[in-house]
Amino acid sequence: MPLTTTGDLVTRAHTARTAVAAFNIVALEHIEAVVAGAEAAGVPVVLQISENAVAFRQGQVLPLARAAAVAAERALVPVALHLDHVRSDLLLGQAAEAGFSSVMYDASRLPYEANLAATRSAVEQAHAQGLWIEAELGEIGGKGAHVAGARTDPAEARAFVAASGVDALAVAVGSVHAMTDRTAALDHGLIGRLGAALDVPLVLHGSSGVPDHELRAAVAGGIAKVNIGTALNQAMTGAVRAHLAAHPDVVDARRYLAAGREAMARTVERIVAGAGLTAG
Repeated sequence: MPLTTTGDLVTRAHTARTAVAAFNIVALEHIEAVVAGAEAAGVPVVLQISENAVAFRQGQVLPLARAAAVAAERALVPVALHLDHVRSDLLLGQAAEAGFSSVMYDASRLPYEANLAATRSAVEQAHAQGLWIEAELGEIGGKGAHVAGARTDPAEARAFVAASGVDALAVAVGSVHAMTDRTAALDHGLIGRLGAALDVPLVLHGSSGVPDHELRAAVAGGIAKVNIGTALNQAMTGAVRAHLAAHPDVVDARRYLAAGREAMARTVERIVAGAGLTAG
């Protein structure tokens, strides 16, 4: 199937009041697993490569991006490529040529005015390349996600979107990056107010720690893109550990990587089914 665009998938999900799942990938096994899980569930999906993943790949974005693009073109469901949590202007400038249709530019660590200025500049650069661009407002990662003032304010978000020109906004509503248990409780009232205040799609980061019923409610409230990463790595690591414990003499990496890939594919299928992510 021809490579699709993140903007198309998320816009259609936003219009239909549903959501598309976006999975962070770091290796070929992640790519194969996400596509297999999405095909089994019969839903479109976004393959995301973060700036941290690029650093892990020795600073080279093209090898993983090219592999993802080939897998997307051979998939039985629509697949898009997204460059995630970018802070480097150099990497942002490589996005379109590397095959990405979209980018998430992350200046959320900065104070509001500095975040806005950096994001506005990134939007100009991204739009000049024909890229759909997401930004973040509020504090999603770490302990600060639950303190007063860390969550996204609807009025501030409305002003930020209007002044920056972003195509989507990642919002802080109670999820936290890198959670390994599914216990996050989201502020659904805030999600509703943000959805009413903004014309652009809302994005939920840190979704690995959000249980199915919370994800379903978030999507019903206006979340149109759901980001998942840690859940894949948990599935792979657990399966590899179990395989090696059961087969201590195994030295062929294909054996335990296959177990990890299968576990990740099952996780993708379970998450999209459990959360009702059926966009497209």
